[in-house]
Amino acid sequence: MTSPSLQSARELLREFPVVDGHNDLPWALRKQVRYDLDALDVARHQNTRLHTDLPRLREGGVGAQYWSVYVPCDLPDPVPATLEQIDCVRQLLARYPADLAPALTAADMETARKEGRIASLMGAEGGHSIANSLGTLRGLYALGVRYMTLTHNDNVAWADSATDEPGVGGLSEFGREVVREMNRLGMLVDLSHVAATTMRDALDTTDAPVIFSHSSARAVCDHPRNIPDDVLERLPANGGVAMVTFVPKFVLQAAVDWTAAADDNMRAHGLHPLDTTPEAMKVHRAFEERTPRPVATVATVADHLDHMREAAGIDHVGIGGDYDGTAFTPDGLGDVSGYPNLIAELLDRGWSRADLAKLTWQNAVRVLGAAEDVARDVQTTRGPSHATIEDLDG
Repeated sequence: MTSPSLQSARELLREFPVVDGHNDLPWALRKQVRYDLDALDVARHQNTRLHTDLPRLREGGVGAQYWSVYVPCDLPDPVPATLEQIDCVRQLLARYPADLAPALTAADMETARKEGRIASLMGAEGGHSIANSLGTLRGLYALGVRYMTLTHNDNVAWADSATDEPGVGGLSEFGREVVREMNRLGMLVDLSHVAATTMRDALDTTDAPVIFSHSSARAVCDHPRNIPDDVLERLPANGGVAMVTFVPKFVLQAAVDWTAAADDNMRAHGLHPLDTTPEAMKVHRAFEERTPRPVATVATVADHLDHMREAAGIDHVGIGGDYDGTAFTPDGLGDVSGYPNLIAELLDRGWSRADLAKLTWQNAVRVLGAAEDVARDVQTTRGPSHATIEDLDG
């Protein structure tokens, strides 16, 4: 029997569906079937292979999705791979037009909602995707990319990552120019993955609202991928949105500590923590048998949202699950069908219907529209930047 809260959550999502800030389905399709959509048809349930497919997006009440066009930091030439990721999203849109609607603007998102389709946007995950070229940044925007995460797990030459050693101390002067050019274009500046110094420098530089496409609260779980309170507290003045992520090692402190111990165990065996060879996985499984992995829950994620609402305000929170970009998920949020469970938990905690409409739909649509407004203003006074990293950083 469906609980009253879960029934209410599903009813709310029919009117105000989830805008999810980050989903790695394109990379999963690349890894598993090299983008062969006949070999992995997401119009059917793919429970054993993916977190994401169209039936479960519908079941989860998703109304808009930023598809990540992520490529790894260590690719020798990331730009062609990023273009292939964009091509994958375009193939999905062409193949499933009844379900997926191309979206470039906030108005497109609202049109898709009225049509009962899932607005499909793109976000580039990591500044390495532009190879230090503002022309390439403009090219990605022209192809439909509407946010760029300034870094991924590694630094770029002009911005520091949360999970790398400090390089330029936040943003370099070229990094600030990247932010200004993104403002001019109307491309959202995404501060997930970046160091706190980079977050603060970006907020000091930007004229437009920023987003965190998939990050949680550092005060609740002390992981460098999460957002410090002083940054959350700056979002009202900026107008930005912090979109909570579901990745257990970013939301549950016990999982952070367990991951650190598991990584140390791999190193003790002479292996890299991210090694997935059979030998490495045998070592990892033995550790997990001795020390069971802590399990996050829907309540764990709700704890972050409670704190983020308190620190930033209800107008500045959203959702970015990181599905198909993480090996593990919380209980109750195992795939994209799980969003109603989170909304039901928040209803039980006293979140109002108006609060939840902002969380799921309104905040994310507003922030993209605000970036468009800034771009229109900036374009009246400034043309494309032709600065190079050599010009500005030496």
